[in-house]
Amino acid sequence: MRLEYFEMIDRVVALDRDAGTIHAQADVPAVSPIFEGHFPGHPIMPGVLLLETMAQAAGYLALARNGLVQMPFFAGSSKAKFRRFVVPDTVMDIRAKLVHDGSGYAVFETRIDQDGRVADAEVMLRIMDFPAEDLRQAMLARARTIGLGAGIEAELAP
Repeated sequence: MRLEYFEMIDRVVALDRDAGTIHAQADVPAVSPIFEGHFPGHPIMPGVLLLETMAQAAGYLALARNGLVQMPFFAGSSKAKFRRFVVPDTVMDIRAKLVHDGSGYAVFETRIDQDGRVADAEVMLRIMDFPAEDLRQAMLARARTIGLGAGIEAELAP
């Protein structure tokens, strides 16, 4: 996880495009400038970054389902609940499940677990054509890095 670059997902553990589910993991770094201010003497992952992590898992699921031809952009969230703190140097399990896809939007039920439920939220993404080829190439590269290619190798072919 590179917090400063908003690269929240480190690896895809399982992907089922047909069922519309993804299980990903993120290694929370032991040291990050984020933790220096949040909070001194009691470092915890900010809730907004937990929400971002859930949104990214949903986004990678959307990319896998559309063959990496359209980009998901965060459009909103609801029902977000933060139940436990996430501390540095731990691993988070992130899951997303597609609950609606249509009219250019997709809605997902998402959650983070770490020895129990940490957070959950409903995440809505706007699905659009890639606005720039550089962005598409960057997303293809990141998909390979995190192992999203399993099951969508044809779309990832050079």
